[in-house]
Amino acid sequence: MSVLEKVRPVRTPAAAREPRATDEHGRRIRVWELALRYLLLLAVLALTVGPFLWQLSTSIKGPTEDIFSSPPKFLPGDPTLHNYQRVADTIPVWDYAFNSLKVAAANVVTNCLGSALAGYALARLRYRGRRVATLVFILAMLVPVEGIIIAQFTTMRELGLNNTLIGVVLPGCIGAMNVLLMRNAFLSLPHEIEEAAYVDGANAWQRFLRIALPSVKGTLAVVAIFAFMGAWDDFLWPLIVLSDPSKFTLTIGLNYLHGTFANDERVVAAGTVIAVAPLIALFACLQRYFFRGVGEGAVKG
Repeated sequence: MSVLEKVRPVRTPAAAREPRATDEHGRRIRVWELALRYLLLLAVLALTVGPFLWQLSTSIKGPTEDIFSSPPKFLPGDPTLHNYQRVADTIPVWDYAFNSLKVAAANVVTNCLGSALAGYALARLRYRGRRVATLVFILAMLVPVEGIIIAQFTTMRELGLNNTLIGVVLPGCIGAMNVLLMRNAFLSLPHEIEEAAYVDGANAWQRFLRIALPSVKGTLAVVAIFAFMGAWDDFLWPLIVLSDPSKFTLTIGLNYLHGTFANDERVVAAGTVIAVAPLIALFACLQRYFFRGVGEGAVKG
């Protein structure tokens, strides 16, 4: 056999060189199945992101544009930011946003700290009644907020915390779902790591702060996002507790736009975009930890 015959490259069939789409089990996906999946994904994307994009488009349309035209016109012909200025001229939107930011930040700190402590106690510590305590947190998720909101208001009034931002934060400072998320995340950690630390003389606080907590940063990000969104979007509880307009949160303050500009949806849309923008910024910063944390809290229940 000559040298040329030895080094001659082996030609592969054209079908073998084509990229193949496979599922998680390595099985080949047919073309029509792949197209159907992408169509479904696009439909879901349109349903979820479409309303926000429409509100954003409406908020920058000029006063001469017809926002109720048929067929609807998505792109503004005369874009302007004057509608956002009108929101600020009508209500103290930045003061309301600052109040919401204080409530949301306090809610994030208390939920992350309290949920981490409670989740670690339910997952790692050995004591009598641990299963009953876990069941209590599960049952707490089944109670609707509307069923206990009168009792919460009565409690805040007896404590003298009504019409205060502390009264807004206190009922939601530790969520039952967040505690269970942290519990599942701690349960997924190998016991051998903590056992080695215990042999080396580490107490419960040291094992919690130096070993367990740094290993569940992703779940902490999930708890932070959920806590921030819950506090930022809450409308019913701040509306019941607060009566001083200077302490209103953003969701209550934006409600005045519907009465003042009932016929001008542009200003209402601008207020909606102002309220949603911090949530988008928060998720954009923590999305890497968010998706990792969903897996941490779902490994073991």
